[in-house]
Amino acid sequence: MKLSDLAGRELTYAEVGATAAALPAGYRHVRLSARIGSGRSRFEKAADAVMRYGMLRGAGLRVVATTDVAEVGTDVLGRLGPFAAPCRVVYVVDEPNRRGFAYGSLPGHAVSGEEMFGVRFDPTDESVHAEVVAFSTPATWWSRLGAPAAALVQRVITRRYLSAV
Repeated sequence: MKLSDLAGRELTYAEVGATAAALPAGYRHVRLSARIGSGRSRFEKAADAVMRYGMLRGAGLRVVATTDVAEVGTDVLGRLGPFAAPCRVVYVVDEPNRRGFAYGSLPGHAVSGEEMFGVRFDPTDESVHAEVVAFSTPATWWSRLGAPAAALVQRVITRRYLSAV
């Protein structure tokens, strides 16, 4: 699979944008955050890394995307070993104290769902937090068969996302 193969493909789930609100029923949910430092400069540095797919790369994925910085409509192809994860950015968060993006699965991904990668600044104590919110369900016969192992891999990768920025 190549990045150019993703153009024109439709997302594999209906609940587009749901990582920004209540997560939909019928999926496995992930909502994790971790304090990664403090200060406005730490926030800006982490935000820049997130928007340039740094959480993905820092977790060990090889990433190619149609834009250098995440924007709505960007196609992203992540690879972890022999597995490809084709996705499309469905929304971007660009607020004074919060930045990030969410992408959704495209055909060829082992799961169907959405994942949000973000960073937020708390002005009350100047703490900086990395965040990951996701919902997914197996999309292939082999991911259904290996669901327990896939859930474990997802937990490990999610923790790596948080420490990557």
